[in-house]
Amino acid sequence: MKHGFLKVAAVTPKIKVADPKYNARVICEKMNEAYEHGAKIIVLPELCLTGYTCGDLFLHEIVLEEAKNQLVKIAESTEGKDAVVVIGLPLERDGRLYNVAAVIQDGVVLGLVPKANIPSYAEFYEGRHFTEGNREVTSYYLGDEEIPFGVNLLFECTNMRGLVIGCEICEDLWVANPPSTDHALSGATIIVNLSASNENVGKDEYRELLVKSSSARLLCGYIYTSAGEGESTQDLVFGAHNLIGENGNILMQSKKFMGETIYADLDINRILAERRRMCTFGKERNLNYVAVPFKLNMVETKLERQFSNMPFVPTDTQSRNKRCEDILAIQSYGLKKRYEHIGCKTAVIGISGGLDSTLTLLVTARTFDMLGLDRKGIISVTMPCFGTTDRTYENACKLATTLGTTLKEVDIKEAVRVHFRDIGQDPDQHDVTYENAQARERTQVLMDIANRMGGLVIGTGDMSELALGWATYNGDHMSMYGVNAGVPKTLVRHLVKYYAETCNNEILKDVLLDVLDTPVSPELLPPVDGVIAQKTEDLVGPYELHDFFLYYFLRCTYSPEKIYRIALQSFEGIYDAEIIKKWLKTFCRRFFQQQFKRSCLPDGPKVGSVAVSPRGDLRVPSDASAALWMEEAERL
Repeated sequence: MKHGFLKVAAVTPKIKVADPKYNARVICEKMNEAYEHGAKIIVLPELCLTGYTCGDLFLHEIVLEEAKNQLVKIAESTEGKDAVVVIGLPLERDGRLYNVAAVIQDGVVLGLVPKANIPSYAEFYEGRHFTEGNREVTSYYLGDEEIPFGVNLLFECTNMRGLVIGCEICEDLWVANPPSTDHALSGATIIVNLSASNENVGKDEYRELLVKSSSARLLCGYIYTSAGEGESTQDLVFGAHNLIGENGNILMQSKKFMGETIYADLDINRILAERRRMCTFGKERNLNYVAVPFKLNMVETKLERQFSNMPFVPTDTQSRNKRCEDILAIQSYGLKKRYEHIGCKTAVIGISGGLDSTLTLLVTARTFDMLGLDRKGIISVTMPCFGTTDRTYENACKLATTLGTTLKEVDIKEAVRVHFRDIGQDPDQHDVTYENAQARERTQVLMDIANRMGGLVIGTGDMSELALGWATYNGDHMSMYGVNAGVPKTLVRHLVKYYAETCNNEILKDVLLDVLDTPVSPELLPPVDGVIAQKTEDLVGPYELHDFFLYYFLRCTYSPEKIYRIALQSFEGIYDAEIIKKWLKTFCRRFFQQQFKRSCLPDGPKVGSVAVSPRGDLRVPSDASAALWMEEAERL
């Protein structure tokens, strides 16, 4: 459970209708399998001790008494087992029958949660047998044991921060105001749902949507377990469609009709972080709840959960293409609004033949098309200097002319030499002054051309560079609108590739593919034998690592230790532990050290759930200390 990870299980046993003794045996077998797998929360279906499809057999005392007897035996079997188990059964109380979830841990029935909403429509006729559960918590006597009984019950782990379980049963999820809403607002971070949802065409998709939307809206983990084989098929078939969701994502789901147990590693700390971030969550808290305490042994969860090593980039082609199209639209519409507001018809872009300036030019051309403006109003400025190679220069020129823009060349070598003379810089001293003087000269050229032409300088820098501070202050750091400011480097590549594959222009496609094949470089140092000498990723580290760090640091607020743990898993066979550790330390140091550059960024559109604009998602002081993060990173 280190770092907040908790393994959970959704289990569907193959039962026999109206045979609690048999069902208890198979339930215990399935529970033991889940124990062995390391599950700390084990959820079984609605009424699984008797079967959901008993019909009028629910009215027979022999069935009800045996279900209670077997509940006691199941509870006894959990003694010494380090897990919370939730199972469904019918219980009579005060002459009424209730559909109940029994929550068991270490030999004790912690509580009984009755179903709040009893369906009596379509194929359901539960109202013939069952009574709606009471919200307020009262008592139920199981032998001599007094057990809390009511919908408003929560189960709180006293030695794992934030682990609070709330229960609902099947129909409770499908109603307009499910009990889980109050559960979550009152502190539940995991909702378990014991269900007996029959199958019909298309119902599985709606069921998945409900679990996704509930876990998203309630910012929680959601464990949904449904009945399967063994239930009567007289009129219905049950598919054992089990799902585990978290914060709007389905972490795992079973194949229908297979009766398989599914496992997932819920991230309690991530759930808590999301709730902290969303200040609108929990404004209406229901205090009329009873919390039942329990303890679990604090062991390290063996992670089965997969973390994409490119969290900004969808893995499947269809989703990735949609993401690319959405981002291009956001960038273009953002820039379109700026042009409509100012009323100018000229754009000035410094083109280097690299990825970022290529994407900026593509977005600007798209924007001009949307505005009905002549692309000749886009001034593509190439500014060769000491580090420019023939390859990048030629690609920049081909790109500008192929897109129908106005190509302008300004050789800045002499201007930079004069500047070196003015400030006393030795041209043979290839230090940061040597590099930044070129970047600032380029920005000055662009700004002054824009002034002369009555246009805007469109920025090229991306979010990954901004996160690392890999930009020259008041150089490429500055523009009049930064279309790439919300796009991480790993996604820039896919945007350019997507454009290449969909542009229907073979010449443009060839240029874009060659740009993609060119090493990322600011080209501020002289080339060696005509080849780029300064490769960004050799200096600051691989962007795929930094984008991974950035996502889990900002979006999930993971600590360096937790990021390192999941990075080892996600980049296994790609980067070794020492490389990951080295660049994670670099990320932590540079992120805080370079915040001052992000505190004065030009305007630019947010495109995803992570952004570094000081006016949007990231309100961090320029002089905040990195000590806590660096100390933890040093201990890795």
